[in-house]
Amino acid sequence: MNKILNINLQKVPQHVAIIMDGNGRWAKGKGMERVFGHRNALTSIRESVEAASDIGVKAVTLYTFSTENWNRPKYEVNALMSLLVSALKNELPNFHKDNVKIGAIGDISNLPKKAQKILATVIEETKNNSKITLTFALNYGSREEIVNTIKNISKKVVNNELQIEEIDEKVINNHLYTFNLPEVDLMIRTSGEQRISNFLLWQMAYAELYFTDVLWPDFRKNDFFDAIIEYQHRERRFGKTSEQIETPNE
Repeated sequence: MNKILNINLQKVPQHVAIIMDGNGRWAKGKGMERVFGHRNALTSIRESVEAASDIGVKAVTLYTFSTENWNRPKYEVNALMSLLVSALKNELPNFHKDNVKIGAIGDISNLPKKAQKILATVIEETKNNSKITLTFALNYGSREEIVNTIKNISKKVVNNELQIEEIDEKVINNHLYTFNLPEVDLMIRTSGEQRISNFLLWQMAYAELYFTDVLWPDFRKNDFFDAIIEYQHRERRFGKTSEQIETPNE
């Protein structure tokens, strides 16, 4: 059954962030190396983006490679970078067909040159696509992002480009990697783990968190729709009372 029929298309989240967890365990369960799990995760990415696009989600951000992932075995890191390059090349026609704009956040300068080059090419070639923005978090860590944001704002204060009194949430948002994206409404994490893992800490201040036991390579459209349905059953109060949400004019 296609669960999209149970979704209120007037109340979908604008921005969904996904921690794609469980590739290694999925592969191990099949007697294969962890890299096998990463290769089989591409279908899950494709289906999740298609599902998001189908219901009108404007942005999806994938935790693709964290700053901590460099500590993994070298062969796995190399395989992930190679997979990134091939996936971007192969999916470019589909990005155009589905009107997907590609973005990236994180310290891209530390990625292999080949990965940087194909990433820059795909970002440039899809910049005018407008149905949905798919952002890859690569060599990304939220604490590092916040530290860099503080440094950049501080430089402007020292150079008299900005007054301390002018610093507010909007100024901070404008200096984050995600300055061009809405705040995260829903975060999905697969594989049963229930942590945020240094992902979009500022941007997820009021996000709904959804955890599922499904391993990422098995995640499909209906699993994405399950997360949306759960999201729509929750009451988002943003510090207000239930009564204030029900009667917003008071």
